[in-house]
Amino acid sequence: MRKHIITSIKFLIIVTIITGIIYPLLITGIANLFFSDKANGSLIKVDETVIGSTLIGQNFEDPKYFHGRPSAVNYNPIPSGASNLGPMNPVLKNLVTSRVNAFFHTNMLPETTLIPAEMVFSSASGLDPHISPESAILQVERVTKARGYTQTEKRKLIDLIESMTETRQFSLLGEPRINVFLLNLKTDSIK
Repeated sequence: MRKHIITSIKFLIIVTIITGIIYPLLITGIANLFFSDKANGSLIKVDETVIGSTLIGQNFEDPKYFHGRPSAVNYNPIPSGASNLGPMNPVLKNLVTSRVNAFFHTNMLPETTLIPAEMVFSSASGLDPHISPESAILQVERVTKARGYTQTEKRKLIDLIESMTETRQFSLLGEPRINVFLLNLKTDSIK
């Protein structure tokens, strides 16, 4: 019996060292060697200062920026999550109605415009950095007006949206999408 206990403890220590120390260090080393940017959080730096990550949405309220998807956690990655409001919950209905009205008003759209769902419903994580190209196009007029763009600059903005649209992964998974944070960074460079 004692021999089995000692063997079990040795096995536990060996497996703990392999799976708890060696394997994580090996995988972290490989990830940093081949995918350094992604392994370190896909951080965006300007003048060596981290200003965000391409993986986490941010709250853009200024009219000169494209607005992302609403967040139930105000884009805080620590308690990420959804609102957990069910489809029959009146709070969700009121929230969606107010978001629809705000989107119409903010973007100066006619009330007959179809608004993509991601602009009125928060994602399951509350951190989604992407919107559909359609959602970005619906915001072009507001961004153009807020920045005082000419028609040429407006066309550059539309071209930018088209060029930054990510396609389906492996031509199969997901929907075409655009990263709002990256789009806003590029929008700042349009002259």
